Amino acid sequence: QVQLVESGGGLVQAGGSLRLSCAASGRTFITTMMGWFRQAPGKERQFVAAISKSGISTYYADSVKGQFTISRDNAKNTVYLEMNSLKPEDTAVYYCTASRAVCSGSGCYSGSVYDYWGQGTQVTVSS
Repeated sequence: QVQLVESGGGLVQAGGSLRLSCAASGRTFITTMMGWFRQAPGKERQFVAAISKSGISTYYADSVKGQFTISRDNAKNTVYLEMNSLKPEDTAVYYCTASRAVCSGSGCYSGSVYDYWGQGTQVTVSS
Protein backbone atom coordinates (compact mmCIF):
# COMPACT_ATOMS: atom_id res chain seq x y z
CA GLN A 1 0.00 0.00 0.00
CA VAL A 2 2.76 2.44 1.01
CA GLN A 3 6.43 2.00 0.28
CA LEU A 4 9.17 3.88 2.11
CA VAL A 5 12.77 4.08 0.93
CA GLU A 6 15.47 5.69 3.05
CA SER A 7 18.67 7.22 1.74
CA GLY A 8 21.51 9.40 2.97
CA GLY A 9 23.12 7.14 5.52
CA GLY A 10 26.83 6.57 5.68
CA LEU A 11 30.01 6.82 7.69
CA VAL A 12 30.81 10.13 9.37
CA GLN A 13 33.20 11.36 12.02
CA ALA A 14 32.00 12.45 15.43
CA GLY A 15 30.79 16.03 15.29
CA GLY A 16 29.73 15.73 11.67
CA SER A 17 26.30 15.95 10.08
CA LEU A 18 24.08 13.87 7.83
CA ARG A 19 20.66 14.39 6.30
CA LEU A 20 18.53 11.32 5.83
CA SER A 21 15.71 11.26 3.30
CA CYS A 22 12.69 8.99 3.06
CA ALA A 23 10.66 8.87 -0.12
CA ALA A 24 7.11 7.53 0.13
CA SER A 25 5.18 6.05 -2.75
CA GLY A 26 1.97 4.15 -3.35
CA ARG A 27 -1.17 5.10 -1.45
CA THR A 28 0.50 7.93 0.43
CA PHE A 29 -2.79 9.80 0.86
CA ILE A 30 -3.82 7.38 3.60
CA THR A 31 -0.88 8.28 5.83
CA THR A 32 -0.72 11.04 8.43
CA MET A 33 2.31 10.99 10.72
CA MET A 34 5.78 10.23 9.47
CA GLY A 35 8.78 9.57 11.61
CA TRP A 36 12.11 7.97 12.28
CA PHE A 37 13.22 5.17 14.58
CA ARG A 38 16.68 3.74 15.07
CA GLN A 39 18.10 0.45 16.23
CA ALA A 40 21.63 -0.27 17.36
CA PRO A 41 22.99 -3.84 17.40
CA GLY A 42 21.65 -5.80 20.36
CA LYS A 43 19.27 -3.03 21.36
CA GLU A 44 15.57 -2.39 20.93
CA ARG A 45 14.29 -0.14 18.21
CA GLN A 46 13.75 3.32 19.68
CA PHE A 47 11.79 6.39 18.69
CA VAL A 48 13.75 9.31 17.27
CA ALA A 49 11.31 11.86 15.84
CA ALA A 50 7.89 12.28 14.27
CA ILE A 51 6.06 14.96 12.32
CA SER A 52 2.38 15.61 11.67
CA LYS A 53 0.75 15.67 8.25
CA SER A 54 0.87 19.46 8.08
CA GLY A 55 4.41 19.65 9.40
CA ILE A 56 3.27 21.96 12.18
CA SER A 57 3.77 19.49 15.03
CA THR A 58 7.08 17.75 15.65
CA TYR A 59 8.11 15.37 18.41
CA TYR A 60 11.58 14.27 19.44
CA ALA A 61 13.13 11.77 21.77
CA ASP A 62 14.88 13.52 24.64
CA SER A 63 18.17 12.07 23.48
CA VAL A 64 18.10 13.99 20.18
CA LYS A 65 16.33 17.24 21.07
CA GLY A 66 18.32 20.18 19.81
CA GLN A 67 20.51 17.86 17.76
CA PHE A 68 18.18 16.40 15.11
CA THR A 69 15.50 18.13 13.05
CA ILE A 70 12.64 16.41 11.25
CA SER A 71 10.85 18.01 8.30
CA ARG A 72 8.67 16.98 5.38
CA ASP A 73 7.81 18.05 1.87
CA ASN A 74 4.38 16.70 1.01
CA ALA A 75 4.66 17.77 -2.62
CA LYS A 76 7.58 15.36 -2.90
CA ASN A 77 6.16 12.78 -0.47
CA THR A 78 9.44 12.96 1.39
CA VAL A 79 10.44 13.26 5.03
CA TYR A 80 13.90 14.30 6.19
CA LEU A 81 16.00 13.93 9.30
CA GLU A 82 18.83 16.40 9.70
CA MET A 83 21.37 15.05 12.16
CA ASN A 84 23.98 17.40 13.57
CA SER A 85 26.78 17.05 16.12
CA LEU A 86 26.77 13.31 15.63
CA LYS A 87 28.18 11.09 18.36
CA PRO A 88 29.25 7.44 18.30
CA GLU A 89 26.12 6.57 20.29
CA ASP A 90 24.05 7.75 17.32
CA THR A 91 25.35 4.78 15.34
CA ALA A 92 22.36 2.66 14.31
CA VAL A 93 20.15 1.58 11.47
CA TYR A 94 17.65 4.37 10.94
CA TYR A 95 14.15 3.42 9.83
CA CYS A 96 11.56 5.65 8.24
CA THR A 97 7.95 5.04 9.19
CA ALA A 98 4.44 6.29 8.47
CA SER A 99 1.11 5.93 10.24
CA ARG A 100 -2.52 5.97 9.22
CA ALA A 101 -3.70 7.13 12.62
CA VAL A 102 -2.93 10.53 14.12
CA CYS A 103 -0.89 10.71 17.31
CA SER A 104 0.51 13.49 19.46
CA GLY A 105 3.19 13.87 22.09
CA SER A 106 4.30 10.70 23.80
CA GLY A 107 1.54 8.84 22.00
CA CYS A 108 3.82 8.90 18.96
CA TYR A 109 6.72 7.16 20.70
CA SER A 110 5.53 3.57 20.29
CA GLY A 111 6.32 1.65 17.14
CA SER A 112 2.86 0.13 17.32
CA VAL A 113 1.40 3.44 16.14
CA TYR A 114 3.03 3.09 12.74
CA ASP A 115 1.87 0.95 9.86
CA TYR A 116 4.56 1.20 7.20
CA TRP A 117 8.30 0.85 7.50
CA GLY A 118 11.31 1.30 5.28
CA GLN A 119 14.18 -1.16 5.13
CA GLY A 120 16.52 1.14 7.01
CA THR A 121 19.74 2.97 6.29
CA GLN A 122 22.96 2.53 8.23
CA VAL A 123 24.49 5.49 10.03
CA THR A 124 27.92 4.92 11.52
CA VAL A 125 29.67 7.60 13.56
CA SER A 126 33.36 7.06 14.16
CA SER A 127 35.38 8.49 17.03
